[in-house]
Amino acid sequence: MNKDLTVGKPESVLWKFCLPLFGSIIFQQLYNIADSLVAGKFIGENALAAVGNSYEITLIFIAFAFGCNIGCSVIVSQLFGAKKYGEMKTSVYTALISSAVLCAVLMGIGLLGCDALLRIIRTPDEILADSELYLDIYVWGLPFMFFYNIATGIFSALGDSRTPFLFLAVSSVSNIAVDILFVTAFGMGVAGVAWATFLCQGVSCVLAVLTVFRRLQKIAVNERIPLFDWGIFRKFVTIAVPSILQQSFISVGNIVIQSVINGFGASVIAGYSAAVKLNNLVITSFTTLGNGISNYSAQNIGANELYRVKQGYKAGLKMVWMLSLPLFIAYFFAGRYLLYLFMEEPTGTAIQTGMNYLRILSPFYFVVSAKLVTDGVLRGAEMMNKFMIATFTDLILRVVLAAALSQTALEATGIWCAWPIGWSVATVLSVLFYRNGAWKNAVPRANEQDGAAVQGV
Repeated sequence: MNKDLTVGKPESVLWKFCLPLFGSIIFQQLYNIADSLVAGKFIGENALAAVGNSYEITLIFIAFAFGCNIGCSVIVSQLFGAKKYGEMKTSVYTALISSAVLCAVLMGIGLLGCDALLRIIRTPDEILADSELYLDIYVWGLPFMFFYNIATGIFSALGDSRTPFLFLAVSSVSNIAVDILFVTAFGMGVAGVAWATFLCQGVSCVLAVLTVFRRLQKIAVNERIPLFDWGIFRKFVTIAVPSILQQSFISVGNIVIQSVINGFGASVIAGYSAAVKLNNLVITSFTTLGNGISNYSAQNIGANELYRVKQGYKAGLKMVWMLSLPLFIAYFFAGRYLLYLFMEEPTGTAIQTGMNYLRILSPFYFVVSAKLVTDGVLRGAEMMNKFMIATFTDLILRVVLAAALSQTALEATGIWCAWPIGWSVATVLSVLFYRNGAWKNAVPRANEQDGAAVQGV
């Protein structure tokens, strides 16, 4: 069901729109952590380390799919808010065609270059073969990941967060079941968890894309709809490329950090692999809610409702801070028990590594969540240069400090300390950029019924 996010009380609209998004986050992360969970519990610590080691490289591919999702979503949101339905349909087709070409290029690079990259990041010999096998299968499934991300971006742009939630719920639960089946019943090892993801994501992708086309057919237009438009393509690139660069540079930074971690041995790698999955659950939750803020902001900017952007921003901060509190408590005080989900017979080093990581990062979830909500508004307003500055500041600080602090007496613990520093500095920058946006002096329209008082953010 399509939903106009430019009408109704902003806080209420955002809660209704973002709650299914949060549910989608849970199931998306079940998708992501299932491979590590099954590998650690049913195969062994080296298998967990291999999947975790490969995961940092898969994030590069995910970065490109995410960028295409954001590029398509922002454009479609703005055109839907402005009720330019013909251009909106063309933007969908343009994004699908462009993403297909990009996906084909990445598949070629992945099939030819992943093995070399695993060696560059100093992957230990005992997990090298499994890491290579996992990545090879993963790359063949890239078309499913790309088109699924485009489809979910379109649903969100149309104000529909329920449909992708339903797809993810069924698909992620199926993925866990097939993971366990392939590993325990068929004895397929690391290859089993990779093939399970391939199959389940493939089914989700096909169903999501078919649903998108059926949804678009119901939006009537009186004009001929071009399948590709160079003007829309340039706008798509303008929004998608910074998001791709942001995510891919973060992934490259994580790979550099992974290479530093790999120097501390398989037990530290396993502990980090388990803890980073838990951390990524949080960061992806905040990022997805930030994407919801992007869709909300873009629709309202398209409708020239700038004051509603300010109201939505405040509601978004309240939402993520309410989420940050229980996550901080769970990770800081009960992290050990959550880590046991990934490990059957963990070493003391692995558990201690994971606990240190979670206890250092979790208090700063209140900070990074504010940055990601702010980034959502900046993306929705196409303030991509400012968005990039804040993001790259975070990345550069984390990579440089991780490499430097790992050489001190802190050793691996020094690596984890780099995260909060990068997050804090980047958050300050993002908020400063937001406060100088086009909505800075916006006031409610005379006919608004929200009852909102005029106030700044």
